[in-house]
Amino acid sequence: MDYMVRDIGLAERGKNLLKWAEDHMPVLMEIRRRFSVEKPFEGIRIGACLHVTKETGVLVRTLKAGGASVALAASNPLSTQDEVAAALAVEGVNVYAWKGETKEEYYNCIALVLKHQPSITMDDGADLVTELHSGRWNLKVIGGTEETTTGVMRLKAMADRGILKYPIIAVNNAETKWDFDNVYGTGQSTIDGIMRATNVLLAGKKFVIAGYGHCGRGLAARARGMGAHVVITEVDPIRALKAVMDGFDVMPMEEAAKVGDIFVTATGNKNVIRKEHFEVMKDGAILANTGHFNVEIDLKGLEELRVGKLKIRDSVEEYSMRDGRKLYLLTEGRLVNLAAAEGHPSEVMDMSFANQALSVEYC
Repeated sequence: MDYMVRDIGLAERGKNLLKWAEDHMPVLMEIRRRFSVEKPFEGIRIGACLHVTKETGVLVRTLKAGGASVALAASNPLSTQDEVAAALAVEGVNVYAWKGETKEEYYNCIALVLKHQPSITMDDGADLVTELHSGRWNLKVIGGTEETTTGVMRLKAMADRGILKYPIIAVNNAETKWDFDNVYGTGQSTIDGIMRATNVLLAGKKFVIAGYGHCGRGLAARARGMGAHVVITEVDPIRALKAVMDGFDVMPMEEAAKVGDIFVTATGNKNVIRKEHFEVMKDGAILANTGHFNVEIDLKGLEELRVGKLKIRDSVEEYSMRDGRKLYLLTEGRLVNLAAAEGHPSEVMDMSFANQALSVEYC
């Protein structure tokens, strides 16, 4: 067996997690029953770069039931559930993933997936596709899928430049993905990540959300449900107006930075919270990101301002400013719902991964 995981001895615990997820993913299990009979992937190699969670494990098992051989890497250095990775490895999946990968290890794992010469790719963030297009690989790929908004944005840019070499289905654009996974899944799991990382009381806090797309909208509703006073920052005027009509305060980040207690970015853009914002934040402000990449909070700017840094909890770094204030960064600015918690609940990922399985079958 060919795999790289943290501890293969965690496999039994991982199998229990997979069973729990399967019990809460009836749509994907129904698809698996059909795949088991029809074997649509007989002789097909699938290369996947996805968050290695129990829900992803159910998807991988479903593809295997359809006859596929699967190679899997993580789509984020901090999102892997090590128990699940071990369980999949024992079952014959070529899985290369563990929580806490370095940047070099992360891209090496993606390269190991491509060495299996997949004919179909599955991506979450487009790192696998980007590496495949780097010029180092000469693979015959017939099609692929993309799970998330950020990845779709990257792929559209590649397509616009005429360099995307094969068709990719934007699974994120399915209504049964973005209007459920992004809204309800991100909303709940982001709150879960913040709570597990900090255990702070949300009631009464000024909770600033950058971005009022599907993810921001779901998060805002759930933060309000916890008693937080929600503030939205949004550069799109129509989305900003929707936030006003939904009953939230809307203001530029320059103003929100002065009043916020907790900040969460959910935009897919770079440097949404920057140096000039850090400089006016309250003492004790908490910074988190629920976008795919760790670029929404300007980490370089934060490093330049700090005079001290302390890892004060497992997922919390304390940054001491020159004037004595302290700012708290969660999960190194990576997506807090997967780095500090378990990601989206199984029930909502059931719809997303059903879309994935059927899209791969279509390819």
